[in-house]
Amino acid sequence: MIKIDFKKANGLVPAVIQDFETAKVLMLGYMNAEAFEKTKATSDVYFFSRSRKKLWLKGEVSGNRLKVIEILGDCDGDALLIKVKLIGSAVCHTGKRTCFFNKIEERKL
Repeated sequence: MIKIDFKKANGLVPAVIQDFETAKVLMLGYMNAEAFEKTKATSDVYFFSRSRKKLWLKGEVSGNRLKVIEILGDCDGDALLIKVKLIGSAVCHTGKRTCFFNKIEERKL
């Protein structure tokens, strides 16, 4: 079992949130050790807000919660992939299911 290294990036690690059924990336957030431990303990996803400098529960205002299915750490122990079930209809504050909807470029293979 890998240990997550919260010291590398000033106490925060990126957490990629992925829909466990569709494999679509829903959002990217940042966790400190406290958010990580609360997420593991409750199965609800918590983040650390870099702008507000505090812990927050995803969906505490909107009601669109993220329930943890699986947590994976990368090979260096400094990033997380969290597979979730979305309870609600949207992850993004814009009301979209995913935060990744702004196409910047597309190339044909």
